[in-house]
Amino acid sequence: MDIAELTFNEAGLIPCIVQDADDGAVLMMAWMSAESIALTLERGETVFWSRSRRELWHKGATSGNVQRLVDLRYDCDADALLALVHPAGPACHTGERTCFYRSLRGE
Repeated sequence: MDIAELTFNEAGLIPCIVQDADDGAVLMMAWMSAESIALTLERGETVFWSRSRRELWHKGATSGNVQRLVDLRYDCDADALLALVHPAGPACHTGERTCFYRSLRGE
C-alpha cells in the first residue's frame, strides 16, 4: 500500500499505536502525518506529528529513548497504524515504560 492510500483525518493525521515488538506491551499512541510516516520508514525510528507544537517529533531525539521500527502496519480500514518497535527506554515523558500506566478503575 502507498502512504497516499491511507485514510487521514481532516487535519491530515492518522492515529498510531506503538507496541513493543518483543512482549506486546502497548507503549503509547501518537499522531502521524504522511511526512512523518515517510520519515519513520526512511530512518527506521518513529517520527510523529506533535499537535501541540505543530511540528514533526522524532521520538527520543532529546531523551535518547528512540523507538527502532520493526514493522509499521495498518488496519483493515486503513485509518489507524500499529508501529512495532524495539524501545531504547521509556515511552512516556513521565519516565514510565508505557503511557498507559494509570487505570480509571483505580486498580
